[in-house]
Amino acid sequence: MSEPILEMQDIFKGFPGVQALSGAGLKIRAGEAVALLGENGAGKSTLMNILTGVHRKDSGRIVYGGEEVEYGSSRAASDAGIAIIHQEMNLVPQMRIYENVFLGREMTKTGGALDRAGMIRRTREIFGRINVQLDPERLVRGLSIAMQQMIEIAKALTFDARVIVMDEPTDALPDEEVDSLLALMGELKKQGCGIVYITHRLDEVFRVCERATVLRDGKFIAELPTSELDYDSLVRMMVGRELDQLFPYSPAEPDGEVALKVSGLSNDDIHDVSFEVRRGQVVGITGLAGAGRTELAKTIYGVFSHSAGTVEVLGKPVQISSPSEAIRAGIFYISEDRKGDGLVLGLDVKTNITLSSLRSITRFGRIDLRAEKRISDGFQKDLRIRTPSLTQLVKKLSGGNQQKIALAKGLMSNPDILILDEPTRGIDVGAKKEIYQLINEFKKSGKAVLMISSEMPEVLGVSDEILVMHEGSLRARFPREDATQEKIMAVMV
Repeated sequence: MSEPILEMQDIFKGFPGVQALSGAGLKIRAGEAVALLGENGAGKSTLMNILTGVHRKDSGRIVYGGEEVEYGSSRAASDAGIAIIHQEMNLVPQMRIYENVFLGREMTKTGGALDRAGMIRRTREIFGRINVQLDPERLVRGLSIAMQQMIEIAKALTFDARVIVMDEPTDALPDEEVDSLLALMGELKKQGCGIVYITHRLDEVFRVCERATVLRDGKFIAELPTSELDYDSLVRMMVGRELDQLFPYSPAEPDGEVALKVSGLSNDDIHDVSFEVRRGQVVGITGLAGAGRTELAKTIYGVFSHSAGTVEVLGKPVQISSPSEAIRAGIFYISEDRKGDGLVLGLDVKTNITLSSLRSITRFGRIDLRAEKRISDGFQKDLRIRTPSLTQLVKKLSGGNQQKIALAKGLMSNPDILILDEPTRGIDVGAKKEIYQLINEFKKSGKAVLMISSEMPEVLGVSDEILVMHEGSLRARFPREDATQEKIMAVMV
């Protein structure tokens, strides 16, 4: 086995009130991808922030190219050939691709004028290296997330990056674009780059990573070749306990009342969609990106208007033209984009929980602060939201706890029907199981759950019935006992 090009040894880092890292470590080798794994809060981001100069370590060593290093800024790290590609893109949509690639480091001619031709040529060369078919002179606006990530990788390669950190790069990608990104990783490895791959999608670890490093509670747990691991052993190392049943399924009541009935619903995005969801039932909706899953949910919720069809709640027709009308009708939609649509990250926990139902805690035009605290405290206990206090800013909590707050916000309106759009996107396996247990509790309380998911094991593991969409139409319906991955995929494609 080759020597590491970069090694982080026995790294410690504390913040006020919390010890983030206690002896964490990582080895990166040229031409390999190492998966950096752990639950939310395990210390992955802190370790990478130390590597890339965002934070300074309290103790430990970073050895790069045979020399001990420590970078005072992310620019210093990138100049040294260590680049990080974040989940959130750092691109300017109104600018051209080549302008984004060289933003802040523009090539100039003698005399100081911009060397646009040189930047276009260099961008085209880099795209050629990684087999990306993009016109450098095209505007970034309108490009898919996957294409934007290709641009971020091209930016890293302009620094002649030897180490590239990819933080949840496939989290927002449809399956067909995931394949393109993983193929690109193969090209980077062939060219000698060392890749750190942070993900919650463990199937991808086995597809593209030669080794896996696991952190838990800020501590180094193990580094092993992926050839010696399987899904269960990885999960066991990450969470420190057995997850013998990742999908704790609870059977539906067979004769539950029809809570939601959709008949012939149509608009520009969906076509003649009809289905039912009963009380105490989870109906899963899946399909490829662009199949119309989220558009269907937002049409039911009144975000999008419909040109034909009807919606009934508990046997009564309802006219819904806005989310507020949907909430009054007993429907609550929890968005796949919890940071953009579901929560206000700059506000605290209790404010986010009660935000959509302020009328219920308002007395004579003023918010009843005691009621707000009592209700929020109840949701914190019932949903097992891990937070130092109800006044903690939501942006400081893990993805799993943010998702629980989004669920609490929905439950605050006391809905009969919950629409969950990608409810476990971007959260770790331990938190996923807790979300599935909460969904079971919703069922037991008689709520109807419509769950949209791109993860096939999740759809198969949690749903009582599965609907498959393709190009805006509902193409198949499978009872749980008849559903298989092969049957569903055949309809999806």
